[in-house]
Amino acid sequence: MERTIDLNSDLGESFGPWPMGDDEAMLSLVSSANIACGGHAGDPDIMFQTLSVAARNGVIVGAHPGYNDREGFGRRVIPMTSSQIRRMVAAQIGALQAVAALVPVRVRYVKPHGALANLAARDTEVARAIVESVLSIGDDLAILAISGTALERVARLTGVPVFSEIFADRAYQSNGQLVPRDQPGALIHDSVQATDRLLEFLESGLMPVLDGEPIRLAADSICVHGDSRGAVEMARMLRAELLGSGIRLDSFAGPPPSRGDSVAATSD
Repeated sequence: MERTIDLNSDLGESFGPWPMGDDEAMLSLVSSANIACGGHAGDPDIMFQTLSVAARNGVIVGAHPGYNDREGFGRRVIPMTSSQIRRMVAAQIGALQAVAALVPVRVRYVKPHGALANLAARDTEVARAIVESVLSIGDDLAILAISGTALERVARLTGVPVFSEIFADRAYQSNGQLVPRDQPGALIHDSVQATDRLLEFLESGLMPVLDGEPIRLAADSICVHGDSRGAVEMARMLRAELLGSGIRLDSFAGPPPSRGDSVAATSD
């Protein structure tokens, strides 16, 4: 039986005239794109441009909500109640869905960004707030969650379709959570190292960690952060090696949009 896995990236994270990453190149390589919704990054024009390029390339799109903290790029925890998190996540998903309707293309899933995702990985109440927000919107939205975390467990218990994500460019702790970015070894920039680690993981199901023995994780999708140094090179090498190993790349969230579901991007 042919093995399939998704390759995703966090994109649409530019703002106005300030670019972040090479979205055009990444969208020629990935099968799913997590698009910033105007919270930690992005704006209506960036959303539209990114959604349009994704549609042209047959890439499935998901919402990538995060803390409203552009200065910190959504990588700082902002104290909020569960109700505030529910409203923030719903507002950002709705914003992306509204812009997506102009393309038109359908938003298929939700993947929390940065500090919000890391908090939801360990805090059940935050995870529940995100899941409840997704449930309230409906539209058959799925959740892409860091593998083995609270968000994954809460979504599964609630009945929301949930898929497990691992990271090509991030190191892990023995509890299954990502090593904080301010700690040594947290980021992996070497494309060969990242690719070799992922291929070994896909063979064994065991992920190396910095503080113990390898841990077992599930994986429906592999993420390469679009803002990381050398992201395009890493995604290109990983894609080539996966395909060369007989692994098919396909989104976890369903078949790509047909020509009738999307139109080419237009410029004003």
